[in-house]
Amino acid sequence: MEKEIDELIRIELQADRAGDDLTTRMVVPEDMECSAVIKARQEGIISGQECAESVFTSMDRNISYSMTVRDGEKVKRPETVAEIRGMAAPVMAAERTALNFLGHLSGIATLSGAFTEKLRGTGIIVLDTRKTTPGLRQLEKKAVRDGGGGNHRMNLADYILVKENHIAAAGGLREVIRALGSRINEAEIEVDSTEMLEELLENPPGRIMLDNFSPEMVSGAVSVIGKLGENRPEIEVSGGITLENIHRYAIEGVDYISVGSLTASAPAFDLSMTVKGVG
Repeated sequence: MEKEIDELIRIELQADRAGDDLTTRMVVPEDMECSAVIKARQEGIISGQECAESVFTSMDRNISYSMTVRDGEKVKRPETVAEIRGMAAPVMAAERTALNFLGHLSGIATLSGAFTEKLRGTGIIVLDTRKTTPGLRQLEKKAVRDGGGGNHRMNLADYILVKENHIAAAGGLREVIRALGSRINEAEIEVDSTEMLEELLENPPGRIMLDNFSPEMVSGAVSVIGKLGENRPEIEVSGGITLENIHRYAIEGVDYISVGSLTASAPAFDLSMTVKGVG
């Protein structure tokens, strides 16, 4: 993962042409040193500190980046997140790329934390999905964990998850069950109707995903699945879950709620970097 992140940082710095910062080159003395601080401009949870540090040290390995808040920790405005010292030109050239990573990942952690807080005391775990930004999957899924959420599959090889297109391509649910055979206990199967659920319970998998069920339908499904006793499948709920309605899905018997928006549409966390002094 470290090599992948280093390459990602290299690409982003190159895209920003950080080594050719025309403005800084023209107005900032080449031999000037500076100190700077990154501050939170909102309340939330920080993620991406090591990534931000790597951006600065990629520009100049002599830059000192001191984290005053660790990943997974909460901050309030205007709390200091990091202190930076080094030559002014590379510090200023790295600023935007570092804040892009830190703001994006902290935004995901903060949203993950908000969903997790809504489920406090229920025992239900909020999960992400594979709706991630190309190239940022590992970082985004870590940010979900920093916010208190959990990760679903990291990739397609991680877990057997049978969705509607698999069922259609296989020729129906019964064909899926036949194909899985003895490994059905290792699989999760998505259902989108009570009829599919009833058919599936004849040969239950390890986990059932209730996709786009209303809260009332989820409650009914939990009751039906619960009749299997101690060997009942885990229950995951997905589809259309928001901060405003998640409490309606926090039904006893549900084990997981998966939320694509954790990574797909988290707003960026508001941060700023200010040069404190030069010498």
